[in-house]
Amino acid sequence: MQVKPRLIVGLGNPGAEYAETRHNAGFWFCERLSARLGIQFSNESRFHGRVAHARDARVWLLMPQVFMNRSGMAVGALARFHRIEPAEILVVHDELDIPPGQLRLKFGGGAGGHNGLKDISAHLGTQDYWRLRIGIGHPGDRNEVVNFVLKPPRREEQLEIDGAVSQAVDLWPLLEKAEWNAAMKQANTKPTANPPAKPAALPAAPKISKETSA
Repeated sequence: MQVKPRLIVGLGNPGAEYAETRHNAGFWFCERLSARLGIQFSNESRFHGRVAHARDARVWLLMPQVFMNRSGMAVGALARFHRIEPAEILVVHDELDIPPGQLRLKFGGGAGGHNGLKDISAHLGTQDYWRLRIGIGHPGDRNEVVNFVLKPPRREEQLEIDGAVSQAVDLWPLLEKAEWNAAMKQANTKPTANPPAKPAALPAAPKISKETSA
C-alpha cells in the first residue's frame, strides 16, 4: 500500500545570489505549493532550513538553508524528529537530463550526479524515497554543468520551467491522496507540441470585367 507524502523537500541554495538560478527549481516549487496551501515558511534552526506545516494535509514543506551538497543534514533532522519514513518523503529538484518544461516523478534510484540527492541518501541510509525532477536542460558540455546550474535560465527557458513548476503543483491533489501511479502518468507524459498554425487562406482573385470605362 502506498503512503501519502508527509515531507516535501524542495532543493536549492540559500541566499539572494542563488534565488533565480536553475539549481533552485525545487525552492520555486515549494514556494508555489505553500501559496496554494495557504501556509508560510519560518526559519527552523534545528532543521537547518525554512519549514512550513499544512496541518489539514498533514504534510511538512522544507527548503534546506544549507548548501546543496549538505541537504541531507536538514532532511534527516526533520524526518527523524517527526518520525517520517523515507517512503513518505518527496524530494523536488532540478534535472539536467530533462528538457525545460518537462517533469519526471519516480520512486528510488540513483542520484544521477545530483549532489543534493547524494547527501540525502547518505543521511537517510537509503535511496528509497520519491523524487520529482524538474527539467532545466543540459549545457551540452559536462565541464560547464556547475556554471550552468548556478546561473539563471534564459528568458524562454524560464517560461518553460515556470510552466513545469505549475504542472508540478497541480499534482498535489493526487499526491495528497497517495495516488502515485496517476501522478506519475500525469507528470511523465511529455507535453504535446502545439501544431504549426495553418497559413491564412489567400483572398479570391477579383473577377476581371470585360467592360471598359468611357
